[in-house]
Amino acid sequence: MLYMILGTLAPDSSARREAARPGHLDRLRTLQDEGRLVLAGPCPAVDSPDPGPAGYSASLIVAEFPSLAAAHAWASEDPYTRAAVYEDVTVRPFRQVLP
Repeated sequence: MLYMILGTLAPDSSARREAARPGHLDRLRTLQDEGRLVLAGPCPAVDSPDPGPAGYSASLIVAEFPSLAAAHAWASEDPYTRAAVYEDVTVRPFRQVLP
């Protein structure tokens, strides 16, 4: 089943985010290589594809996991979670309608 993981970025977390980013992307690439990743990316803090100094407010991942518990476990081990880049992480079942 698909699950969405929404990580809300903590204030002043940009330096921690940059340090943890390679490990975060490696885990996403693993999901992609396994055919389980639907989409992943950051949410700009302002209405612009390049937020500049405003940075990002959250990250969204939609991926396949065997259960809600497995999705929670995966999210809890993410480098962004471990480095306190995320202030809050929400994990919910997701039903893709389109495309």
